[in-house]
Amino acid sequence: MSYDLIVIGTGPGGYVCAIRAAQLGLKVAVVEKRPTFGGTCLNIGCIPSKALLYASERFEEAAHDFPALGITVGKPQLDLKAMMKHKTDTVAANVNGVQFLFKKNKVETFIGHGTVLGAGQVEVTAADGGKQVLETKAICIATGSDVAKLPGVDIDEETIVSSEGALELKQVPKKLLIVGAGVIGLELGSVWKRLGAEVEVVEYLDRILPGMDNEIAKQFQRILEKQGIAFYLGQKVSGIEKTKKGVKVTIEPAQGGGGAVIEADVVLVAIGRRPFTEGLGLEAAGVVLDRGRVVIDDHFATNIPGIYAIGDVVRGPMLAHKAEDEGVALAEILAGQHGHVNYHVIPGIVYTSPEVASVGQTEEELKAAGIAYNVGKFPFTANGRARAMRHTEGFVKVLADAATDKVLGVHIIGVDAGDLIAECALLMEFGGSSEDLARTCHAHPTTSEAVKEAAMDVEKRAIHI
Repeated sequence: MSYDLIVIGTGPGGYVCAIRAAQLGLKVAVVEKRPTFGGTCLNIGCIPSKALLYASERFEEAAHDFPALGITVGKPQLDLKAMMKHKTDTVAANVNGVQFLFKKNKVETFIGHGTVLGAGQVEVTAADGGKQVLETKAICIATGSDVAKLPGVDIDEETIVSSEGALELKQVPKKLLIVGAGVIGLELGSVWKRLGAEVEVVEYLDRILPGMDNEIAKQFQRILEKQGIAFYLGQKVSGIEKTKKGVKVTIEPAQGGGGAVIEADVVLVAIGRRPFTEGLGLEAAGVVLDRGRVVIDDHFATNIPGIYAIGDVVRGPMLAHKAEDEGVALAEILAGQHGHVNYHVIPGIVYTSPEVASVGQTEEELKAAGIAYNVGKFPFTANGRARAMRHTEGFVKVLADAATDKVLGVHIIGVDAGDLIAECALLMEFGGSSEDLARTCHAHPTTSEAVKEAAMDVEKRAIHI
């Protein structure tokens, strides 16, 4: 069998790349090791976690917010089994959707482990051990990432869990200890906190959400602490021991000092993710790797002609939408077009309540680069729609170049942040200024007015503060 392109991995990067290439007239096949398509994101990551985040938010809303709105429903009862069914049904709808899109676009599918034999050849090993070799003009490595593990810690997905196990707990733990204060840990911690768990977070650094704007991170930590989540910052885990009652975790200051022991029912290890490149035959094929990542040029090409890579296995943020854009760009390049990705305008979102969203540079990055900038801010407490919804925590921050007024970064913590960041990304994609944003008419009353007012505040002319 011969193809124009074979994509190994059908996560957001892989399946989007395959579909776009097929749209452009290429003969395409995909190889997927799971029995279902969609990769980590659709099966055990983004999609199931968002289903539980939404469900747990509604549970908490019914318990605490409804009375203030004049709605009396009594104390809500948690049916965890039904909530998990909602998650499972959501996943099924998404992965079945990918399968439909493959059929619609005539993308051939192979279930099994893909191994690169060399330029132009991919071996597929099925679950029963059967092998077949596929011929192709181009290969795209889109195998995503895997959970980063603590040395010496055995993840059993029952009492010591990864993000995958944290989405499958059979009951609400009395106490959940999270190792890592990044996006995944905070999202899953907020789910189980809302459902009744006591949640504590251990982080090696002296702050949460590494890489995000520091002012946003500090406010977010205060909000989470107000919600009842406790933090141990600047602490490292030196030992995890299973007990009859659960788990004992020994922590000590990252800079050295006396340790302490924390007992919990479940420990979630969420210290990040690592590129998944093992067992793909890349080293044998001569593909250059750097600390597990596939090394590529500006056109996603490896050092071996005809072999390309996108998504979590290459440089840049490990985000599904970044992988999707890379997949589209690669497909267009292979079809003779000029696909590209603007890495300066890739939004990042934390889907907690409130949400946190960011695009572009942070204040810390601008200072480090010696770029003069102006700041505009607007709080959701002064936004009419946020008041009506009783979601007034947080603010919008706009960072604009002091000389040109070009928007260099936008950072939002608050209601609808994940959606509000989209107009900011669009503005930045076109090189827009804070003046452009400030003079664009925004509907009233909407939470988007907070973005407009923050842009107005860059020149200190916001109306409602």
